[in-house]
Amino acid sequence: MSTPTFHGIVPPLVTPLTQDGELDLASFERLVTRQLEGGVHGLFVLGSSGEVGYLDAAQRDTVLRAAVHLAGGSVPVLAGVCETATRRVVAEIGSAVAAGVDAVVATAPFYVRTDDAGIERHFRAIGAASDVPVFAYDVPVRVHAKLDTDMLVRLGVDGVLAGVKDSSGDDVSFRRLLAANSAAGSPLALFSGHEVVVDGAFLWGADGAVPGLANVDPAGYVRLWDAAQAGDWAAARAEQERLAALFEIVFQPVGMGGDAVGLGAFKTALRAIGTIDTNVMCAPCPVVTGAAVDAIEEIVKTAGLLG
Repeated sequence: MSTPTFHGIVPPLVTPLTQDGELDLASFERLVTRQLEGGVHGLFVLGSSGEVGYLDAAQRDTVLRAAVHLAGGSVPVLAGVCETATRRVVAEIGSAVAAGVDAVVATAPFYVRTDDAGIERHFRAIGAASDVPVFAYDVPVRVHAKLDTDMLVRLGVDGVLAGVKDSSGDDVSFRRLLAANSAAGSPLALFSGHEVVVDGAFLWGADGAVPGLANVDPAGYVRLWDAAQAGDWAAARAEQERLAALFEIVFQPVGMGGDAVGLGAFKTALRAIGTIDTNVMCAPCPVVTGAAVDAIEEIVKTAGLLG
């Protein structure tokens, strides 16, 4: 079986829930179908947007198997294998590979205390244990460690890592990583997870983007990708400006923190569009209600996504 190429728009899928907080597979099917119809180039399941840290092992396995089945080989499926330490990540990789995913995405260790040398040992160990390509997930807000540029490129050159999903929000660091990767012969596929500067990331040479907002408007991000690939930077900027206006949904829940803000806004928008049935979050996250819902729905309507 040939190794898939990793590029373009790879939405980090949310995990729809019922009113009782159980997995809503019917809504998940509509979500995946909408992504595929929008022209996305891959699916990232069980990332931060998928509430991976809240789901138990059975729920994770169910979501992965559903995503692989629904994708049907049309696009690669990447699975988050985010766990506290190396042994636990290796176990998650085994489950993900058994579910049929095309690649796995792992963070630095968290809760356990380590250093840069320990992080490198961690990635080398999980790389050796994985039968599919491994992506590093740079998300310091979650794991309280920023992945070192030289280490990432070194692991790419050595064949340990296939790529990086950069969700650090540090665009200077990401541009330095792009330059270092290019100088080393581009061993890594590099993806930005920053919703509102994707046009800039593509201009700098990023291989793709993994924006949470693509759950809400996958076709918009695909148009942005296509414009960038054609070298039509005016069109790319115009699409990015439209998406930046849509991203204002995450600023509508006032007085709510953590995942309830961004993910809650995404789910609320998806409910308004009719893709998922509820905007319920995993416990203990609160649900977006009241005036914030009205504001989000108005932004979504202005973006032309309500039909």
